[in-house]
Amino acid sequence: QVQLVESGGGLVQAGGSLRLACVASGRTFSMNTMAWFRQAPGKEREFVALRWSGGRIYYRNSVKGRFTISRDDAENTMYLQMNNLKPEDTAVYYCAADPNTAGSGVNEFEYWGQGTQVTVSS
Repeated sequence: QVQLVESGGGLVQAGGSLRLACVASGRTFSMNTMAWFRQAPGKEREFVALRWSGGRIYYRNSVKGRFTISRDDAENTMYLQMNNLKPEDTAVYYCAADPNTAGSGVNEFEYWGQGTQVTVSS
């Protein structure tokens, strides 16, 4: 009932920027929580940023001041602006959604996109 498609990944040098987008379709009005996660090779998937209905936002400590999550309700699109990228940001980035007021755990989200690769060179 909800489909998510990410885009905007690529290869950038350290200190560069990327803007990821997640286009949602289906019953998007019922999603109370939207989020960005990432997963590096051999690592567990980890949250990056969460946005709840009403506009409340929560960031992972390591991306505070560098990443910004936003949402364009008219276009059903969620964005992740990533500035001052570091090699440790290299990962596959996923958008996620859930009808409940979810937290930062992977198992709290019902809907996931296919992921988009972000690679940051040193």
